[in-house]
Amino acid sequence: MSGHSKWANIQHRKGRQDEKRQRVWTKVVREIMTAARAGGGDPAGNPRLRLAIDKAKAVNMPADTIKRNIEKATGALEGMNYEEVRYEGYGIGGAAIIVDTLTDNRVRTVADVRHILTHGGGNLGTDGSVDYQFQHVGQLFFAPGTSEDKVLEAALEAGADDVVSDDDGSIEVITDPGAFESVKKALEAAGLNAEMAEITMRPNATIDLAAGDASRMQQLVDALEELDDVQAVYHNANLNLE
Repeated sequence: MSGHSKWANIQHRKGRQDEKRQRVWTKVVREIMTAARAGGGDPAGNPRLRLAIDKAKAVNMPADTIKRNIEKATGALEGMNYEEVRYEGYGIGGAAIIVDTLTDNRVRTVADVRHILTHGGGNLGTDGSVDYQFQHVGQLFFAPGTSEDKVLEAALEAGADDVVSDDDGSIEVITDPGAFESVKKALEAAGLNAEMAEITMRPNATIDLAAGDASRMQQLVDALEELDDVQAVYHNANLNLE
């Protein structure tokens, strides 16, 4: 994103997530259940479940709700089975899009995703059509004004892959997904709390969109994120939201 403010885009994303907070619980519950079913209900031995619980706490989900959904997933209570399905496609201006879902009905989910992409000016692609343009990484963002030297020292010592400073003064730490939790804890122990920290699909390069196309792309992403089955939407468009 050279020449653009990553920090402005991060703040924009956070603001839009806050607006949609009432829908976030549905997605977090599905992630908790899927993580618990795949790796067991003990967070101490299940990193994915720990991350899902962190997400739940961040949106003020009660501990009883978290516990109940772990019990559903592990068979202690009757619950629903969700399947992880990834869709790939294209948005405005040929921007690459990845849509990660948790669904109990593949037919419904693919129809919903295809409908939104088509009517929003994009199209659904085939498996593998765009995922090569992204890397699966842990990503932590620190606000402008954070000590770059302090972040660099703590992150690299903890095993981070890279530390990137943006023109606007924000700092991005990139890790292998398996090292994300340990790097995050090491940074917190050094007094460095990330503004945003997640395991994500990071584009290898971004593409610029004109103002009108950027607005259309944002509307497309918003519409996908509104679907209950959709857990995350990744794309390589620079929306130029400054």
